Amino acid sequence: MPLTPADPTVLHPMPGQPRVVQLKPLVTSPLIEVGDFSYYDDPDDATAFETRNVLYHYGPEKLVIGKFCALGTGVRFLMNGANHRMDGPSTFPFPTLGGSWSDHFDLLTGLPGRGDTVIGNDVWFGYGATVMPGVRIGHGAIIAAGAVVTSDVPDYGIAGGNPARLIRTRYTPDEVARLLAVAWWDWPLDHLTEHVRTVMSGTMDELEAAAPHAGA
Repeated sequence: MPLTPADPTVLHPMPGQPRVVQLKPLVTSPLIEVGDFSYYDDPDDATAFETRNVLYHYGPEKLVIGKFCALGTGVRFLMNGANHRMDGPSTFPFPTLGGSWSDHFDLLTGLPGRGDTVIGNDVWFGYGATVMPGVRIGHGAIIAAGAVVTSDVPDYGIAGGNPARLIRTRYTPDEVARLLAVAWWDWPLDHLTEHVRTVMSGTMDELEAAAPHAGA
């Protein structure tokens, strides 16, 4: 019997578990891009991800999440719309509340931003992690529960704390380079399905041997 891969278009991939949603078939905002199979787990309302977990997202900056990312309950992305002026006596955004205060809206436009928030492939976010605007998190990284990520995290780094600090990297620089060269997340889905056990628990040599180009 041929192996059947999971379906990246199914909103609720786990029967009887509405708390788990795949994000790609869920999101509708043109400012959010999500790769296949990345999922979010929340017992309250996982389908409200765009409004409850991506905050202050007024654009034009994007949130980009790669493939095969696992997001624990309460993971939040704060976007550049949360910025306030800090160059005067008060940080309060008076123009947003209307009335004649809105005549001063120019004081809020053009605030400096950090650009897109970009998450690589195969990133695991623990419960309640928060990602600040413009952060870039590399492939294979792990973000600890409760972490507040204020700066970039390298490929295969483990970050935790508030503000988050790099605790360690999961592999040596040479091994990271080998993993990035293999890029299993880009394998054809049928091929990946055949080698799931190697991707999850194999050695570096076994992963390289399983790559589609091996022996070509």
